[in-house]
Amino acid sequence: MSPSQLPPRVSIVMLTHNRCSEAAQTLRRLRSLPGSHPIVVVDNGSADETVPMIRRDFPGVVLLPAGSNLGAAGRNLGVKRVETPYVAFCDDDTWWAPGALEAAASILDSHADVAVLNACILVGPEERADPACVAMAGSPLPAIAGVGPELMGFMAGACVMRTSAFLRAGGYWEPFFIGGEETLLAWDIVSQGGRIAYTPTLRVHHWPSLARDRELRRRMLARNALWTAWLRLPTGMALAWSFRALRALRGWRARVRACRDAWAGWRLIRERRRPLEPEICGKLRLVWSARHGR
Repeated sequence: MSPSQLPPRVSIVMLTHNRCSEAAQTLRRLRSLPGSHPIVVVDNGSADETVPMIRRDFPGVVLLPAGSNLGAAGRNLGVKRVETPYVAFCDDDTWWAPGALEAAASILDSHADVAVLNACILVGPEERADPACVAMAGSPLPAIAGVGPELMGFMAGACVMRTSAFLRAGGYWEPFFIGGEETLLAWDIVSQGGRIAYTPTLRVHHWPSLARDRELRRRMLARNALWTAWLRLPTGMALAWSFRALRALRGWRARVRACRDAWAGWRLIRERRRPLEPEICGKLRLVWSARHGR
């Protein structure tokens, strides 16, 4: 059986919300990839023409209307429909480069302990490297031979992971909605024995959409950073993480609001609190020291 006749090893889960033109452009590019990868689109309650457009123009795509905006947790619906061992994620303004998914499958086939691969992100038509790639390439953790630098996190719309690892960790936590939602999932995957790596030979394109609620995202990022700290970090580390997150905000009004937003979910956080193992906390300290210089 030739490589082109082999069944696909990677499915693609794409998340979209009220970006009809961007979704159409991304789907055209994904559908043109070699390998006939199954594509699952989760529509987060779009009020524009996204759903009828996909049904009309992309009949081979599995469309899952969420019915409302679930935020990042909409991806959970998509992964539940995946039948391949690996799943690649993208948003409606990102798409995978030709050959990247086949290369990712080959790496994961050869490294049973690796659960997540984060790709190199090329931004805009000029294909400049996203600044996050510099940070990932400079990870202080040892490199995984044949894969790349080990990480303690990943970027939701630019990664390929084992479907089983995603499901075992429970996917994205719905209360986060959006903004830094990857961190908790990354830590839980690592806690369950999976490793995360930056693999710069894998490429994903990102043409950032202008249809963004930046103020909402900033607010969710601050709240979710505090929630994540108290969900998984020992008390001392949680305090340090929280202070760092609050210092990064502009002005006391934003800091007070972040604390108020986080406190509203305190009962839920307390019920789900499960501090990480010391070995994982040690890796996190190394990453934070390299990032913040202390």
